[in-house]
Amino acid sequence: MMEAPMKSAILAGYMPGFGNDFETEALTGALPSGQNSPQRCAYGLYAEQLSGSPFTAPRGINERSWLYRIRPSVKHTGRFTRTDIPFWKTAPCLDEHDLAIGQLRWGPPPMPNAATTFVTGIRTMTTAGDVNTQTGMAAAVFLVNRSMEDEYFFNADGEMLVVPQSGGLRFWTELGRIDVTPGEICIIPRGMKFRAELLDGPARGYLCENYGAKFTLPDRGPIGANCLANPRDFKTPVAAFEDKETPSELTVKWGGKFYVTRIGHSPLDVVAWHGNYAPYKYDLRTFSPVGAILFDHPDPSIFTVMTAPSGEEGTANVDFVIFPERWSVAEHSFRPPWFHMNIMSEFMGLIYGQYDAKPDGFVPGGISLHNCMLPHGPDATAFEKASTVELKPHKLTDTLAFMFETRFPQHLTSYAASVETLQTDYIDCWAGLTKKFTGAP
Repeated sequence: MMEAPMKSAILAGYMPGFGNDFETEALTGALPSGQNSPQRCAYGLYAEQLSGSPFTAPRGINERSWLYRIRPSVKHTGRFTRTDIPFWKTAPCLDEHDLAIGQLRWGPPPMPNAATTFVTGIRTMTTAGDVNTQTGMAAAVFLVNRSMEDEYFFNADGEMLVVPQSGGLRFWTELGRIDVTPGEICIIPRGMKFRAELLDGPARGYLCENYGAKFTLPDRGPIGANCLANPRDFKTPVAAFEDKETPSELTVKWGGKFYVTRIGHSPLDVVAWHGNYAPYKYDLRTFSPVGAILFDHPDPSIFTVMTAPSGEEGTANVDFVIFPERWSVAEHSFRPPWFHMNIMSEFMGLIYGQYDAKPDGFVPGGISLHNCMLPHGPDATAFEKASTVELKPHKLTDTLAFMFETRFPQHLTSYAASVETLQTDYIDCWAGLTKKFTGAP
């Protein structure tokens, strides 16, 4: 690795803000002044634009960054050959198994015995929509026990929302370094090259692959200008680069298939960049929840951190929702989430602690799936407790659950239908809900 002046300090830095137009350079003077593509760039660099939206997209959603790099991206690919990553699936992915529909839950998937990197350790659980029309998503777990070494990857099919649950990861991206640990998330944009390393032993977590419009912050509506996820808490890395001449592999996901090309150097060679198309991280513990302060439980949409719009107002391609620490104070109310059926399909995970509506069987690293129009709600234990508990103010502590929610039905993969941690008795959590009707007011 080429050591740039003050590079160690630069590598540790982040820039605050969501959707900002950033500029950053790892070598002084590497960014051109007053234009994007000078006849000759400083330090012998190449200028290259990475576009995350059509050129003519409206200004508010137009996304691109200018990169000043040692080699242009055309030198980071040779001839591609097909390769296989067997557990990473892409929508449409239908009829892979014979498991009937139903409310489903899993314990934490087991860590493989074989060496797995972030890329080879992806285990897709559900797919929804169609990657070829850039609609829908896939939900997966990742199981990582080996760092990527001279191995790089980019996803042409969608942006990736990474949710660590156990162990931390370091993503070396083209535009800088991101360290992400449980309680944080990071977004890697479509087309962004990266390498992932372990921070502190094996890592496990969740992944949402968003095929549609990229994640943005939801409108707050009557909430006003503050609370929920505040833009200043999102962090984008400063420029950092590798000038490394070693045999390397670059794997690409394109149209649900995987291709590999072999090159003689690192593709993470961006010395400076400016723009608004970049990776970022966010600490979920900075989310400022808003809830009921008199009666009833609000809709879970009040906990939306980010949303990927579908083009139909109020109906998301994907919502990313969390259930963090918070006070519960509603009077004469059933405080947990109520029983319901929903047009949206909900893939849920638990990062740490206990989820208040499912105190039994839903453990950190676990998953539940409640698909479109399949009824769900508190289990019998949670119902009985919430129906009889003294309604004094109560703080839900040491808890963090999340949900990937989409307008599309989520179809199970064969891995999800057959993995050993599938809880075939999940439906029994409602068995204790008995008839209480008295016929009298």
